[in-house]
Parts: sequence; C-alpha cells; structure tokens
Amino acid sequence: MKKALSIFLALILAQVASIALGAQSRSGVVTLTVDLSAHASGQDARLWLPYPVTDGHQIISDISVTGDFASSGIYTDSVFNTPILYAEWPTGAKSRMLTFSFAVERQEIRQTGFPEVEPAWNPADYAEYLQSTSLGPIDGEVKKLADSITENKRTVLEKARAIYDWTVDNMYRDPETIGCGKGDVCLLLKKPGGKCTDISSVYVALCRAAGVPAREVFSVRLGKKAEEDTTTWQHCWAEFFLPGYGWVTVDPADVRKAMLTENLDLANPRTKEYREFFWGGIDPYRVVIAQGRDVMLNPPQAGPVLNTFGYPYAEIGGKSLDFYNPKEFVYSYTFKEK
Repeated sequence: MKKALSIFLALILAQVASIALGAQSRSGVVTLTVDLSAHASGQDARLWLPYPVTDGHQIISDISVTGDFASSGIYTDSVFNTPILYAEWPTGAKSRMLTFSFAVERQEIRQTGFPEVEPAWNPADYAEYLQSTSLGPIDGEVKKLADSITENKRTVLEKARAIYDWTVDNMYRDPETIGCGKGDVCLLLKKPGGKCTDISSVYVALCRAAGVPAREVFSVRLGKKAEEDTTTWQHCWAEFFLPGYGWVTVDPADVRKAMLTENLDLANPRTKEYREFFWGGIDPYRVVIAQGRDVMLNPPQAGPVLNTFGYPYAEIGGKSLDFYNPKEFVYSYTFKEK
C-alpha cells in the first residue's frame, strides 16, 4: 500500500514539475462587450456567456460585470459543470448592454515524463469521455478508422499518440471555414479540412472509438501585443486521459495552423518541432472558457442543445441569434496587457 502511494505521489510530482519547468506565462485583462440593443424592444432578451475560472494553469481575478440588464447570475450546466454568466432584459428594454471583464494569468503547459507502464484503470470512471456526441460518432467508419490507426497499439499512450500523428498527417487547416468549425466528424473524414474545433473533434472521436478518454477544451486566445481586438480569436484543442498521470494536452489544430501560416510541409524540421511541442504542450496565449459538446445551458435555452459553448449565446423572444454574424449578434473581445 505504501509503495503504491509513493509511486502515485511521485507521478503527481513529476507531472507538476514537467508543467512548471521553464514554463512561460501571459497576463492581461480580457473584456467582452455585448450590445443587443439593435433588436426590436417588444421581446425579451437573454444572454449566456462562457465564464472562465481559476484552475491549475490559469488564475482569474478582478471580475467585473456591468450593464443595464434586469437580472444576472452565475450558474453551471448539469453535465460538464461549465460556469455560465447569464443576464436578461425584459420586454420593452430599449438598451441591452453588458460588459464582462476579468484579469487572467495563464501558464504555458509542458507535460513530459509520461509513465512507461500503464497502471490498471477502470474505463467506467471515464464513461462521459468515451461516448459519442451528436456530431462525433464512435461507431461505423469512425470505429473502423480508429482500429486501423491503433492496430498493434496496446496502451492508452500508444493509441493517443498514433491518433495524434494521424490527425496531424491527414487533417489540414481550411481558412475558409466559418468560426472554429462545427466538428462534424463524419463530414470531416470525407473532406479533412477545417479549423480548430474540426481538427480537435476528429482527434477526440477517434480516441473515444479506440477506448481512450478524450475531450475538447474551448478558449479565447490572448493577444501578444500590448492591446488587441481578439473578437474572432476563439480556439479549441483536446485532452486525453492517461492512466497514472492525468489529463494530457494535445493541439493538432495548432500544428496545422503553424504549417499553413509558415507554408510548411510534413517533412519540414519546423513541422516536427511544432508536432512535438503541441504533444503535451500549449503556449500561454489562451484562456480556457468552457468544455463539453451538446450543451444544455443553465438557465435552459429555448433552442436546441448547443454543439459547443465556445461562443456567447443569446436569444431574442426565444429565437437564437447567429453568433457568427456580427450584424445580428454584436459583441467584441479585447485583450490588454497587464
């Protein structure tokens, strides 16, 4: 018993050390401003915003919520426990303004020293991260492909790495994709081009089909300049659960983004550097805001479950607004260095 506990503590300490060793950080203030005033005043207005919280890699402080809303509150959804800032305006309100700001200190993640021997673990403990979603099935062609990629791979680590390499090799970033993409895995396997949610969703679905617990993480990027408009800077990456270690960060989407931005092919040494960095590592220029797919908000939205909650969501008179359309849904993110 004591030996097992010692091994467990050693693994935890190794993980913490690998994350902190030489890690960079980024600090600043993120401000989200929403203006729903352009819509007719004869209907009520409801707004749900992703609400970031402190975790092992980011510290959230100096939170401020102001506006002319009638009421507001902080809630969590019942499945993923994602925090939600909710506000509403009554019928007849002519102005519907809300400003949400917070300070963030974000740490770079570098995870190494993965255990060579996989301890016993119970997949039932991670059932939530092994099941299909509405756009991410884990049977049929997805299962067939996952089995092919992971053939002769025995451990979670081996399977997760094989799927990561396949995703980097076979997906590509399509700059014409709207937003972060929908993450429709079946369509993406036919046309493997998209943005971050697309590429991460393919990775997650293949992992789950191979018996590897995995999930998407949704964020907003932080600026690298002293002050920047980050309205369209939403980003999604993935994590898989490694027994004896914990959740491991992977970002194949940012590998493909770097390849596109720098005009790199798969054989380029720079591509190899990006491939290795984003296997267990991510830069500090991002703040986590949400998790989960097929999300029912709290309070519940009138519309269907959300594919993701990586963007603000609003309803006027029970009708959802298109958060990809700035003329219909007016909001902006800004970042200011601290």
